[in-house]
Amino acid sequence: MNKFEKPIYVTMPTLAPLHEVDAYMERIWASGIMTHNGPLVQQFEKDFSAWSGVDKTVAVCNGTLAIQLAIRALGLPKGGEIITTPFTFIATLSSILYEGYKPVFVDIDSDTLDIDPKKIEAAITDRTVAILPVHVFGNPCDVEVIDDIAAKHGVKVIYDAAHAVGVKVNGKSVLSYGDVSATSFHATKLLNTSEGGGIIARDPSVDERLRELRFFGYNKEKDVACVGTNAKMTEVNAAIGLANLKYMDAILADRREKYGLYKAILSGCPSLSFQKIAPSCNCSYFPVMFEDEATLLRVDSALKAANVYARRYFWPSVNKYRSICADAEGCPISEDIASRILCLPLYRTLAGDEVRMIADNVKEVIG
Repeated sequence: MNKFEKPIYVTMPTLAPLHEVDAYMERIWASGIMTHNGPLVQQFEKDFSAWSGVDKTVAVCNGTLAIQLAIRALGLPKGGEIITTPFTFIATLSSILYEGYKPVFVDIDSDTLDIDPKKIEAAITDRTVAILPVHVFGNPCDVEVIDDIAAKHGVKVIYDAAHAVGVKVNGKSVLSYGDVSATSFHATKLLNTSEGGGIIARDPSVDERLRELRFFGYNKEKDVACVGTNAKMTEVNAAIGLANLKYMDAILADRREKYGLYKAILSGCPSLSFQKIAPSCNCSYFPVMFEDEATLLRVDSALKAANVYARRYFWPSVNKYRSICADAEGCPISEDIASRILCLPLYRTLAGDEVRMIADNVKEVIG
């Protein structure tokens, strides 16, 4: 068993050279503007949109509020149902509940780990107001089929694109699909602002409403047009994002290379299976699925003993959180996969030799 002197975590933030961040900080100190849609926030929105290939981005303080404001900005009938996936982080579910809607879970595709589009239509009722799929681990959903289903039934589509920065479908950003896409710039994401989020709306009027919502509901005339909140991104967060954005092409290439290295080493293990990913997947994480939970626990324990901290991501399947969704539907595929999936360490400063050692440790445990 390869043991590491220093801890190896499931992910680490990608950071631009400190002097490049400092240059932006000097601009903040010179201007005296720390927040409230400052010049660096505006520049970050513009530069991220240009790099991504979307029209406009609304920068907010975190990815959870990005989902919540996306729901709120569409003016959905209150108390309705929002169809979503059970295989996601708790923030997807809590955002739906926090905004006053009932989550309706549709099970996932066992290969892609995304919501199964073939099962969505059967879950639509006269109370359905939106579909909220997740691009799991940066693997894009079947956006064309989902958008067609939504159009057929007259419901909105909000994509949880927390993992999906840099992903393209049919040559355009996956963030441009649906009525609204919400992404995250958290420290664990490929592009980080330390904490932050972004919202991309198809309709310009929704974009304008999002800008009102993030600033207490104030409109351009300084009148309160709606019930808003304080979801502004700070200039400090934007500075970190602008410095990191310059390296995104290299970050994506590095992530795909290391993902490929893991896959090459572990593909020969008959007891392991892997997420079926689209060519444009950004390889945000490297998940592996074991035969059963007992094997996963054995591997995870051995990795911890070697100073390697993988993560059971996502676990449990969120429909199992009975304290907040007691009457949730059973989702056997999601529940099964959640019990035996483990994300191995993957980040820019992780060396290729370390990837090989971690993969060899997994192989040693499972024989």
